[in-house]
Amino acid sequence: MTATRIRNLSMLACLLGLPAAIPAHGADAAKTLHYILPAAETSFDPAIARDLYTGHVNEAIFETLYTYDYLARPVKLAPQTAAALPEISADGKTYTIRLQPGIFFTPDPAFGGKRRELTVADYVYAWKRLFDPRLASPHTWLLEGKIVGLDQLAADAARSGRFDYDRPVAGLEQLDRYTLRIHLTQTDFNLGMILAYVPLAAVAREVVARYGDGKGEVADHPVGTGVYQLGQWVRGSRIVLEENPGHRPMVWNFQAGDDPDDQRIVRQMRGKKIPQIGRIEITVQLEDQSRWLSFTSGAADLFWLDGPLAPKALLDGKLRPELAARGIQLSRLIDPEITYYYWNMQDPVLGGLSKEKIALRRAIAMAHNVDEEIQLVWNGQATPVHYPIPPGVVGHDPRYRSLLQYDPVLANKLLDRYGYKKGADGWRTLPDGKPLRVRYTSRNEASGVLQAELWRKTYNALAIHMDNERMILADIMQAETLCKLQTRNFQWIADFPDGDNFMQLFYGANVHQNNAACYRDAQYDAWYTASHALPAGPERDALYHKMARSLEVNGVALMGYARYRNMLAQPAVLGYKKHPILHQEWPYIDLDRSAGPAR
Repeated sequence: MTATRIRNLSMLACLLGLPAAIPAHGADAAKTLHYILPAAETSFDPAIARDLYTGHVNEAIFETLYTYDYLARPVKLAPQTAAALPEISADGKTYTIRLQPGIFFTPDPAFGGKRRELTVADYVYAWKRLFDPRLASPHTWLLEGKIVGLDQLAADAARSGRFDYDRPVAGLEQLDRYTLRIHLTQTDFNLGMILAYVPLAAVAREVVARYGDGKGEVADHPVGTGVYQLGQWVRGSRIVLEENPGHRPMVWNFQAGDDPDDQRIVRQMRGKKIPQIGRIEITVQLEDQSRWLSFTSGAADLFWLDGPLAPKALLDGKLRPELAARGIQLSRLIDPEITYYYWNMQDPVLGGLSKEKIALRRAIAMAHNVDEEIQLVWNGQATPVHYPIPPGVVGHDPRYRSLLQYDPVLANKLLDRYGYKKGADGWRTLPDGKPLRVRYTSRNEASGVLQAELWRKTYNALAIHMDNERMILADIMQAETLCKLQTRNFQWIADFPDGDNFMQLFYGANVHQNNAACYRDAQYDAWYTASHALPAGPERDALYHKMARSLEVNGVALMGYARYRNMLAQPAVLGYKKHPILHQEWPYIDLDRSAGPAR
């Protein structure tokens, strides 16, 4: 049964004896931005949610110590709740972070009628949660092996069955309410980017104690310090965010970059209070055509134009003249993401590192036409990527070329050589003579159906039976973390713009987290661990090259493509520019319903 949950924090504030009036710096409550998500939300607990779509909401409600400058390209780290960028020791092993005083969580009964100020203890508590075995967060990898004493706390909890949140961690030194000193196990000059990622946002312990389930997850009662708070929620259908009236005053004061359009954005927004929009109404619409009709009818203000719909709005990568004439705006970039194809290395049919299993996976990789998938599924709105690190991310190598090139003839010869013989019915068997069937999992919307048909074509070209299992994204992700899927198209968008965020996808310790291929290889893991001690540069890149080649040699995955992000905005939207890393830009834009065609 669909659950409906409505929260009215203005009424709640009155009940708690707190001021309910929106302060002078507040947004215009009459301004409502209409937004569409193509998949349902999962969990409003930042320690648990790991999908891009829920990330939109959690990023608006919760705050990290750092964020990114709205206009700067390449992206540039900026303070959010921190008073300034971190002070980093010369050896890159000690970070000193000072928090802005006077930041408060949104009012909630969990706080007993008192205003609850944010302190560094809330970040320490939130980061400890990622290591609590009971919660089983998929984000442990972000801090795993990095902070002195934190892994030991988790190891002791695994032995005792109790996670001690009150036990001090040597690497998380709280100098006072607003100052935190982090001691790392090894050099890391990129920790600031990790601290800007939503799973490391501050969470109040009182909220978890009051609303957490049996494992400590707060999936449906988010309480943060962010610009917005949850207003109304119809699970899997509609989410309404309202301005957090107690959010600290902020002023739009970003500097224009090299993009000529930045000057227009600065003229529209400079000096305005943040946020300008008081209400965000989000609807979940799974079907492409429904989303397109919502936007063209004016029911949506911002629209994520996926590849299947690109011909309706784009011509040679530019906005169609008839849409431009209506004042529709286009913000376009190559997402810092990669779609790759993996085979479950623990699966009895596809997994393992024996020669015949490696040959099977490499043959499948060589039989799949990535360019055809880009054209048919995404209407050309993607660019092939050979390297595990995509464009726009530190460590990307545009000159790298994969060993696994499209060659179905050679792929069939490889199967012949390693004993995958064709039976009397024309279909291949395993070397032991047993039937060979592969189960490909895809999402159950239009793009997933198209991907499945292209993969069926690939497997048919190899005379291998393929079964298609269609599931909703949340169920796919759950099965994937349990290593229960055989193979699928896996999409990963940068949590932070560094190559480490992509190379960790095949790190053995991240099985049951982000290592969807469930791959464990001692040599890969040793290279990955060694890369952590190096700053971005030629020495680290050399290790990344070795790691990329090992994935190809072992047939673990085939790199596919990075998609274009085409965002359309109605004429009423002011100041909009898609950010490469931030999930949403709602606090930094405005609405003018009287606006005519864009100038």
